[in-house]
Amino acid sequence: MFDTIIRGGTLVDGSGGPRFTGDIGIADGRIAEVGGKLGAAHREIDASGAIVTPGWVDVHTHYDGQVTWDPYLSPSTDHGVTSVVMGNCGVGFAPVHRDKREWLISVMEGVEDIPGTVLAEGIDWQWESFPEYLDALERMPRALDVGAQIPHSALRTYVMGERGITHDEATPADIQAMVQLVREGMRAGALGFSTSRTIIHKYQGRKYPPGTFASPDEILGIARALGEVGHGVFQMTSNHYQMETELPWMTQLARENNLPVAFALVQTDQTPDTWKRLLAALDETHRQNVPLYGAVAGRPAGILMAWLGSTHPFMAHPLWQQIAPLPWTEKLARLRDPAVRAQLTDMDALTGSARYDSRMAYLTQSFHKMYALGAEPDYEPPQERSVAAIAQRDGRTPLEVVYDMLMDLDGKGIVYFPSFNYAYNDLSQLHAELQHPRTMMSLADGGAHCGYICDVSMPTYMLTHWARDRSRGPTLPLELMVQRQTRDTARIYGLEDRGLLQPGYLADINIIDFDRLRIPPPYVAFDLPAGGRRLVQTAEGYRATLKAGQTIMENGERTGALPGKLMRGPQRRA
Repeated sequence: MFDTIIRGGTLVDGSGGPRFTGDIGIADGRIAEVGGKLGAAHREIDASGAIVTPGWVDVHTHYDGQVTWDPYLSPSTDHGVTSVVMGNCGVGFAPVHRDKREWLISVMEGVEDIPGTVLAEGIDWQWESFPEYLDALERMPRALDVGAQIPHSALRTYVMGERGITHDEATPADIQAMVQLVREGMRAGALGFSTSRTIIHKYQGRKYPPGTFASPDEILGIARALGEVGHGVFQMTSNHYQMETELPWMTQLARENNLPVAFALVQTDQTPDTWKRLLAALDETHRQNVPLYGAVAGRPAGILMAWLGSTHPFMAHPLWQQIAPLPWTEKLARLRDPAVRAQLTDMDALTGSARYDSRMAYLTQSFHKMYALGAEPDYEPPQERSVAAIAQRDGRTPLEVVYDMLMDLDGKGIVYFPSFNYAYNDLSQLHAELQHPRTMMSLADGGAHCGYICDVSMPTYMLTHWARDRSRGPTLPLELMVQRQTRDTARIYGLEDRGLLQPGYLADINIIDFDRLRIPPPYVAFDLPAGGRRLVQTAEGYRATLKAGQTIMENGERTGALPGKLMRGPQRRA
């Protein structure tokens, strides 16, 4: 007798093969049998009319702090995620000396827009070394599985102190010390090592995280420690427009270690066709069986502009600086005043602000890239719906148009600004990337960018947009969209015990009403420690999410079950 049988669902099993109707028998937290009409069980779940998939394996999150206080890692569990990997982009909280805890918080706050007050209030520091961090995570109850990578910024600072922070070149002794700590962390169960080499990532205003300018000896020395241990992913984020210059050493490293090297592959407006050359390079490394992967998103990196958020076109205006600290009710009353609207939409006053710079100009004047997100979020909007097009059509200024968009929904309207992956004003580039054998689903950034990005819903978007609703180009097979974020992501990270609906695999399972699956618009919540603010986006249509055979979410509600564990790499199938 099984513990649980999921009856009569349409199984999309993660392999990429055709969907089929059948039952799933679960015993001791794993899938025991998949087939036609199975026998008896202590519990049965009716999945008729639903699709049944493996739980999503999200390998690019920043829950490094939230993991210590939130057992559900909200809102990832709202989107059917059952396994997450954190410690990406070279930032995290271990190893750490006691006197550098606040400094690591400042780096995470700057790079990933997670409020420092939230992290300071929420993190219960029970570790110094990376193995101790893993041990602390293992002691904490949780609903889903978590795994961590060793972050370069924390590692470098732990070894080099202030010299690491000020970007001094690492000595051979420094490198050897870092290598030894990476060996220890990997042997303790780290899933990889991450670094950032991009000038986009800054903290405390204009400072770059340690490791940004690390020498080849430092980077390759640390990375080769993964090869010595025999498992792990080397994850890297660099300047997207210069990624081609990083290919030689990344290819060398992937070939030497025979372990995955993953780099962020995005399209920028400045170099809109570089992605084609990067895919061509991945074609070549694929032919050579070199495990080099481009980490791709399922949609544009979308900046969300809102009065309650941290970014919008008026944020440099002197009048906004006076209004911003007010309580919301007072702020809204001021924003409804026609005189305030007239002043804030004065372009001369905005551009004359002392806070106005080139980055501010990009955010405040790229009206051709601004769209009302709306009640049914459209992440592939046509150009004629842009603020610039509406302003020209209606005879208004772009600032007046965007102001009115923000005032929608009682001042809680959201303006969508696709910063990356939208240089063609459509998602044709992502359509190609998502089918490539050497790309990896990534960059959903769960837990990060609390005030201006909310891409954590990307796992659900892969089904709603790409497999069902897309109207501005061809869709992609549901079977492929499931495979990309289950078996494929799990295998790259050495998680061989999940990602397929087959006997012996973990019973991490989503039961989804595919026809009803929907992503509501994001909203601003103040539900983090210390009353911290974040953008939240939930989902509708998930009937249930099971982790190791236990239902952790049912019809969008938490069940209270906490079967999740720490993933120590690698994880093997039973």
